[in-house]
Amino acid sequence: MKVIIFSAHDYEKPYFTELNSHNNHEIFFVYNNLNLESAIMAKGFDCVCAFVNDKLDAEVLVKLKELGIKLIALRSAGFNHVNLNAAFELNLPIVRVPAYSPHAIAEHGVALLLTLNRKIHKAYNRSREFNFSLEGLVGFDLYNKTVGIVGTGKIGLEMAKIMHGFGCHVLAYDKYPNTSLNFMQFVSLEEIYKKCDIISLHIPLTNDTNHLINDSAFSCMKKNAIIINTSRGGIIDTKALIEALKANTIKGAALDVYEEEENYFFSDFSGKGIDDDNLARLLTFPNVIVTGHQGFLTAEAIHNIVETTLNNISDFENKLPLINEVKIKKNNH
Repeated sequence: MKVIIFSAHDYEKPYFTELNSHNNHEIFFVYNNLNLESAIMAKGFDCVCAFVNDKLDAEVLVKLKELGIKLIALRSAGFNHVNLNAAFELNLPIVRVPAYSPHAIAEHGVALLLTLNRKIHKAYNRSREFNFSLEGLVGFDLYNKTVGIVGTGKIGLEMAKIMHGFGCHVLAYDKYPNTSLNFMQFVSLEEIYKKCDIISLHIPLTNDTNHLINDSAFSCMKKNAIIINTSRGGIIDTKALIEALKANTIKGAALDVYEEEENYFFSDFSGKGIDDDNLARLLTFPNVIVTGHQGFLTAEAIHNIVETTLNNISDFENKLPLINEVKIKKNNH
């Protein structure tokens, strides 16, 4: 098939080149994000391959269908950036990568936590200037702390295992609990907020989870609580987080995602700055660490993402069952 890959990154190109030798698709990379303006670039292609910050609303999907696109292949597990109802109406299949490396994301969440807690980023900057003072670098033991895992899918379970390995008490919340780990106790969200020293988010962004962590949630948390988000930015109400940090309602935040990240993440703004006041404000807090949605960024994860994406496209081309299709039920619209 002729495939155009939007939001292409240099780190994934070698994997596409290597793994496509088994599929023989005609691949064209573009660095542009997919939106209504850039959609015209898909003319003459059969498949659009999109990333997490590409825009696939109804207008874009209609445009792509008019241009002859037959398949949308997502290089991600999440699909909250896709208007599924519009895709269903257009008979435009959406395939995704449901799992690529839960270890990569869970491990990145722990790295963020350790960096924030032990002030590794501050110590690194100091030592580069030959400043080896320890003032202001006091952290706390993870041992014997209570960790709350919100969402017990594959990533959440890996996070739970790692934190259990540190000697933490692990509580969890999920609408559909996975009880495979006997050391993990399921409780209500309210108990997570009230009892946990660390809260780690591992749920998809839906209408029900949008701004799940809001003013009300922060007001229930312990004052020494650290919140980790490696899932989707919209789960946390950014303005509420800023107010909680200003009021010292919580101890800190470790974020790999941001609710308006599509305007900035995966791009270099070091020479011109940013216009997003909320993101700029977050970055001023000494007890906040932000990375640019890099939780998935390991060699193993990229390999799995590319391999599954190419297999999804080949299955469609060969009229095989689409095992990774996002199911769009007729009663959804």
